[in-house]
Amino acid sequence: MQGQARHATPFSWARRLDVLRPFARYLARLEPATEFPQTAIFGPSHRRLAPHIYSEQEICDLLAAARRLAPHGGLRPATYETVFGLIAATGLRISEALHLRCGDVDLDQGVLTVRNTKFRKSRHVPMHPTVVAALNRYTAVRARHSASNLDSLLFLSSSGGALPKRTVHGVFQQLRGELGWTARGAYAQARIHDLRHTFICRRVQLWHEHGADIGNAMAALSTYVGHAKVSDTYWYLTGVPDLMAIAGQRFELFADTVGGSHHG
Repeated sequence: MQGQARHATPFSWARRLDVLRPFARYLARLEPATEFPQTAIFGPSHRRLAPHIYSEQEICDLLAAARRLAPHGGLRPATYETVFGLIAATGLRISEALHLRCGDVDLDQGVLTVRNTKFRKSRHVPMHPTVVAALNRYTAVRARHSASNLDSLLFLSSSGGALPKRTVHGVFQQLRGELGWTARGAYAQARIHDLRHTFICRRVQLWHEHGADIGNAMAALSTYVGHAKVSDTYWYLTGVPDLMAIAGQRFELFADTVGGSHHG
């Protein structure tokens, strides 16, 4: 263990101290002379690792690769193309996408109803017309393979049952390998969840570029993606160089404006 610890990172050392801390407290009751670091001497033990932010081309390539899955023209390729595309276009969690029922999709109004989410709340998710069109195409393919009612799962496996999350991750890993991506975040490989990160970051980037009221926009975005607190949405923006560059430019402009008015 000592040999491994010497080659670990300060982050790993901090995590190990966190694991040992409760045992040290217990031991201190039995042996008051017990000594244990009370401060974070190795820095924080919890941090958000930088995600892989997909380029538009990477997302297009992913959907095209899903479309090529066997059997050609069958339910399987249509399902995976639509699942990945829906997550990329709306920022849904993968579990939310897989739990959607046919009755949750209002294609006339262009709205999804996401029920019983991570925080036991439901929310309405408006969709872009291109997303509505993609879902229309998928439901047409789905109708050829399986009957449905309002309570039927929207996304089905090839056998017509529920689509397991593990299976979706397996197919994604297969496609990722075929596409040969190089991960740009702190994780070893690009992940499905990074599509949600990408949606949030690109949305905020566009708002910054167009000079939107970021405070109000972030509150709306937080509700849209189903976060309990707006701070959770801000957390998604960490470690994204493009976004940090835009934010820096906005701050410089703000500082110049304030400085100019102050000197005037």
